[in-house]
Amino acid sequence: MNRQPSARLSAWLIDLLCISGWVAVLAVVGAALYTTGLTHDLSAGAGNAVAFLVLIVPVTVALAWFEAGSRAATVGKRARRLRVVDAATQVQIPFVRALLRNAVKVALPWELAHTLAFSLFGTTAGVPLSGRLIVTTVAAYVLPTVYVVTLFVGRGRTPYDWAAHTIVIRRDEATSGEVRAAS
Repeated sequence: MNRQPSARLSAWLIDLLCISGWVAVLAVVGAALYTTGLTHDLSAGAGNAVAFLVLIVPVTVALAWFEAGSRAATVGKRARRLRVVDAATQVQIPFVRALLRNAVKVALPWELAHTLAFSLFGTTAGVPLSGRLIVTTVAAYVLPTVYVVTLFVGRGRTPYDWAAHTIVIRRDEATSGEVRAAS
């Protein structure tokens, strides 16, 4: 098996660079809304819901759309010559499975981090954290760490690859009869 965790990590960094453009647009719009006073009365829960709807959902759907598309790859994966394919058949995956893959990969850890940040907003120093916040904090840090570590062990399949029954292969391996993960 030809594992290349560095190719997947660098592909993700390229994707994050692309995502940062959308984050910049949202930051400008958010700053404008804040300065006009339109968002001053939002509760932490409402702010988290808005962030989920305007940031996490569009990014997750866009990444899934790219992975379910004809190239089976996000911008970063294309740059690193990688493809996301069915683990058993090496064929293109449908949008629903790409969406599941990216919901576990992106939406879940991102929402955990946002929930933590919005929950901590306005808390007072010295006040003990609730059990829910402690669990959220641990999960927000452990989950992405597990994702990275799993790239380097075994076959290099991450939990989101297992959940969606996918592997990531080099683009030139897609026609090969042998299943090899490029991790």
